[in-house]
Amino acid sequence: MSMPAPSSCSFSSSRRARRGVLLAALALGFSLCAPQPLATATAPPPPGAGAAAAVPVFEETFDGPAGAAPDARRWNTEVGDNVNNRERQYYTPGNANAALDGQGHLVITARRENPGNYSCWYGRCEYTSARLNTAGKFNAAYGRVEARVKMSRGQGVWPAFWMLGQDFGQVGWPASGEIDIMENVGHELGRVHGTLHGPGYSGGEGITGSYNLPPGQVFADAFHTFAIDWAPDVITWSVDGQVYQRRTPADLGGRAWVFNKPFFLLLNLAIGGNWPGDPDGSTVFPQRLVIDHVRVTASPGTPGPGRTGVLTGLAGKCLDIAGANPADRTPVQLYTCNGTVAQRWTLGDDGTVRALGKCLDAQGGQTADGTRVQLYTCNGTGAQRWAYNSAARDLVNVPANKCLDVLGQNPADATPTQLWTCSGNPNQKWNLVV
Repeated sequence: MSMPAPSSCSFSSSRRARRGVLLAALALGFSLCAPQPLATATAPPPPGAGAAAAVPVFEETFDGPAGAAPDARRWNTEVGDNVNNRERQYYTPGNANAALDGQGHLVITARRENPGNYSCWYGRCEYTSARLNTAGKFNAAYGRVEARVKMSRGQGVWPAFWMLGQDFGQVGWPASGEIDIMENVGHELGRVHGTLHGPGYSGGEGITGSYNLPPGQVFADAFHTFAIDWAPDVITWSVDGQVYQRRTPADLGGRAWVFNKPFFLLLNLAIGGNWPGDPDGSTVFPQRLVIDHVRVTASPGTPGPGRTGVLTGLAGKCLDIAGANPADRTPVQLYTCNGTVAQRWTLGDDGTVRALGKCLDAQGGQTADGTRVQLYTCNGTGAQRWAYNSAARDLVNVPANKCLDVLGQNPADATPTQLWTCSGNPNQKWNLVV
């Protein structure tokens, strides 16, 4: 089967005012304020990068008898309506609108009915559906986050697979950040959207891209895998393995990147709202969103969020990625500090030093004096394992037991860096400024 061709990514002025978490969810007795993470993950390298196979830190395959509710050890079921986007549905508890089908799937069903006589913001509710989240039960910082889904369809039908920052209860939305892995407005049968929301770029100003199936194909006709690969300072979206969007802090125009922390997962099927519009005479009910699996994977040696800042060295200049180029083998150099993401480094808990979604790397895995230092896809090798001593201000490549060194003690812009036997000289001293 030919791979679908993605559309271009863009800022969108047509996005909806964002949903927020239901006030009625508080009545369920779970807290959105202090989730307890079961795992933290980092995005696995692409095939061929030489890393060990990714391992799941969260995997839900929805095995169980037909009619069973989602596993309450993993999922909270939210209850209530949602005025924030002027949605029309009432989210019900238990298995009324979210249940296993006995064949390894979770089915979220939206119906045009109201047997419970529920009240919505606009009066008596016209529709029921379901929304699940993992707040307080699972959250992840970094990794591959994916769901294999068979879509609903129809005017006014709005399915989503998304994430909110675990600090939502403390800082609110959009300061918490939101990562929309997949959204579909049901009249767009062959298109899905992926979006970031944060302070100063939320609602209709979210940073967004979309993906189109080839003409004539429809997402509701088959299962598709919607995923992000997420690492410090970079998030990449894909459909069935086809990448269609990549975002870094450089896309935010100086606004805060709020995605280097844990997030929890959400799945829902909304009806109506500001963005998709309401159902009309063409919309068939019930509508079903069928989820085959939800999975978060991470490479062995998973790092936590670590410490992020600039590394200043000789003559007060910064460790810098030449030309802010994220390509493999881009030289890492000394350069006048300029506040760009090319100079913003994360010292991971696994010993990696990362920027632009890739790792500080000793060229060719060599350990000799004079080995040049570059940017390269993270692959778990010793060439990318570093130890930083904040007291001594040494940044040491562990296998080589040698220091990150500015070539020739030259303070000029664009001077390359290398490995060199640690000497205590100023060209080997680095301050992490967070």
